[in-house]
Amino acid sequence: MKHPIVVIGAGAAGIIAGWRAAQMGAKVILVEKTDRIGTKILISGGGKCNITHDGPIESVLKAFRPNEARFIRPACYRFLNTRIIEMLTDRGLRVYTREDGRIFPVDQTSKDVVAILRTYLEEEGVIIKLESPVREIVAPGGRIEGVRTETELIPTHHVILCTGGSSYPRSGTTGDGWPWTSQLGHGLVPIKAALAPMDLRLKSIKDWAGVALRDIVLRSRLNGKESAKWRGDMLFTHHGISGPCTLGISRVIAEQWGEGIATVEVDLLPDHKFDRVDADLVNYKTKNPNRQIDAIIADLLPQRLVDPFLEQAGVEPGTKCQQLSKKQIHKLAEQIKGWSLGEVAKVILAKGEVVAGGVPLDEVDPHSMRSLKCPGLYLCGEIMDIAGPVGGYNLQAAWATGFVAGETAYEDWSGSSSGEI
Repeated sequence: MKHPIVVIGAGAAGIIAGWRAAQMGAKVILVEKTDRIGTKILISGGGKCNITHDGPIESVLKAFRPNEARFIRPACYRFLNTRIIEMLTDRGLRVYTREDGRIFPVDQTSKDVVAILRTYLEEEGVIIKLESPVREIVAPGGRIEGVRTETELIPTHHVILCTGGSSYPRSGTTGDGWPWTSQLGHGLVPIKAALAPMDLRLKSIKDWAGVALRDIVLRSRLNGKESAKWRGDMLFTHHGISGPCTLGISRVIAEQWGEGIATVEVDLLPDHKFDRVDADLVNYKTKNPNRQIDAIIADLLPQRLVDPFLEQAGVEPGTKCQQLSKKQIHKLAEQIKGWSLGEVAKVILAKGEVVAGGVPLDEVDPHSMRSLKCPGLYLCGEIMDIAGPVGGYNLQAAWATGFVAGETAYEDWSGSSSGEI
C-alpha cells in the first residue's frame, strides 16, 4: 500500500489541500497541533468570517502586489472565488456581499464555515489528527521519508506544508514551518507584520479605547512624506489603533521600520478637498454665529473625541463660531483633512491577521505548488511570501493554493503526473 499524503496544518489552505487530494483518491492524513481545525478561519472577520472577495479574479488579483498576483494567478483561476462560495452554500450557508466586495455569512458565523469544511474532509475519509504537533519532516539526503510528531512517525513521501505564518500565535501559527523549509533547502524572506494593529505614542489614547471612526482615510507618513493610505473604518484601542484602515497600512509601515519616524493621520472628510472644508466652515460661522463650533465637529467625530480634537487645533471647547479667527478656521480645516494621531510606537506582528515574508515565491512552482528545492514537498498558504490586503483576499489565496497543492500531491502520489518528482 502507498504511504499517505500528509498535510501539516489544518488552516484554510490545509483543509482544502487535504480535501482535494482525498477527493481525487489519495489516502490523506491531516495533522494539526491545536485541538481544532480552522482556528484562524474562526477568528477571521471578527468571528464572522470574511470568506473571500467578490468580483472577477483579475480584479481580486490587483489587490495584491504585482509579484504576488503573478504567483497566485494560476491557482486562483483553478479555484475561483465562486468555488469556495458554492462549496459552502451547497451545504446550507447563506452569504451576502458587502458594497466593498467582502463576502460574509448572512446569519451564521465562522464556526458554521469551519463545520461545513469539516464535513467535506470527513466525507472523503481524511484522517484528522488533532493535538499532534509535528517535530520533524524526515528527509535524509533531501528526499522525504516521513513526518515525526510527538507520538509517532508517519511514513510518507508527499508532504503538503501549510503551517501559516507567525501572526496571532494563539491560533497556532507560530512559524513552525520555516525551520523545516530551511532544512529542506529553502530560503526565507524576512518576516514583517502585514495586517496588524499599531501602538501609538499618544498619552491620551487609553481614554479613547473602543471609539470607532467610520469611512475615513488613514494615512501614514515616513519623515513627513506620505507612504500609505487606506479608506474604511478605524478603531482606537488601549494603546493605539486597529480596524481595517490600520491593517491596510501596517505592512508598509512595518517594511519601512527603522528608516525614520512613522506617523499616522486621519482624513475625516475624504470626499471633500481642503478648500471646500475651509469654505464650509466659514459659511457655517456666518450662518450660525452664536452656535458652538463643537456642534460641527460632533457631526464628524464621536463625542468623546470632540474636545481633544478642538484642543489639538488650538480652539477652546465651547467656543462660539463668531469668536473664531480666520487662522483658527484654517487650522480646523487642516486638521479635519489631516488629524495627526502622532508617532507609531510599534506594529504588533503577534496580533496581526497575516505576515509578509516567508518562503520566497521563486522557490515554488506557481502552477503546481511543488517545492523547487525538495522533491515531494508542496507549499501553500501563508507560509509563502504572500500577504494580500484586508478583505478576504488572503483566504482566497489560501483556498486556491491549497487546492492546487492537494491536486498536484495526488497526481504525484498516484503516478498520474508527468511532473512527478
